[in-house]
Amino acid sequence: MLNGLEVSSRVQQCAMLAVLLEVSGYPKPGNVHRTRDVPKTRYEHFLAGAVAIGPSIREAALSGYLVASKERDLRETGVGKHILRAVYDTLAWQRGGNVNLGTILLFVPLAVAAGIVFSNDRVRVGELRESVKRVMENTTSKDTLAVYEAIGAANPCGLGRVEQYDVTDRSTKSLIEEEDVALRDVFRISAGWDDISKEWVTGMKITFEIGYPAFLKVYGESKDVNTATVHTFLEILSKNPDSLIQRKAGREKAVEVSERAAEILKEGGLLGERGRAMCWALDEELHRYKGKLNPGTTADLTASSIFVALLGGFRF
Repeated sequence: MLNGLEVSSRVQQCAMLAVLLEVSGYPKPGNVHRTRDVPKTRYEHFLAGAVAIGPSIREAALSGYLVASKERDLRETGVGKHILRAVYDTLAWQRGGNVNLGTILLFVPLAVAAGIVFSNDRVRVGELRESVKRVMENTTSKDTLAVYEAIGAANPCGLGRVEQYDVTDRSTKSLIEEEDVALRDVFRISAGWDDISKEWVTGMKITFEIGYPAFLKVYGESKDVNTATVHTFLEILSKNPDSLIQRKAGREKAVEVSERAAEILKEGGLLGERGRAMCWALDEELHRYKGKLNPGTTADLTASSIFVALLGGFRF
């Protein structure tokens, strides 16, 4: 039986490796990857971000372990606090801007959930999903306020404004405190146009039902982790028009990019000569739009899918 420090270290290692594998996957069309930088953000900035989140993920997992040990209540895991620390640590370690906010918003509850159910050096994925649902259902207004601070610090592109609990409205903080608005309640409001929020209210449906099985399936067929990473990205993108693209360029463009991803998969993706050429061509094309057609949310969902696989015992 592993102790709390051992469990939290294992979860931290899985998280950092998941981020490194996701950002290294190439060519993930429209993203920064190991052969593609953009003017203000380089591949190395993402590597720094992967390392920077380690301490907060470890603490999040330890919080979960303490819940399992009956030493802490589920509403006291500090999900928001761990998210905020991860964002500030990321910004302190690199100057490429917001490289991982969406990933952090998915990884922290997964880390807490993993700390609760971790056993014999791995988790059972079905138990992990039920655990992360419970974690997300038991957030508090303190978590909400911490996440709002994290969003303000990260300053993500394409955020937009909403009528209720708008993150850019100065009066929102007092309103959240007065109404005791839990973090999951806020994500429920934005779930219609943001897939990270949707993951929070659906028990991470895309991660567990599309991304994770796709990653294992393609790796089983190819025995190549880069191919598995890119194909997972394409699989998620083909079935879910990227919500970051939708906010920046509109629904029509997002659907068009998803259709292109589906066409690449039909041609075998990286496993076929034509599919591979189409993948590189789409990467080149999307980058001509100077970030407007960057499937950034899809990258976050790919990372969470790999994280789940690693927590479940996947090794390569």
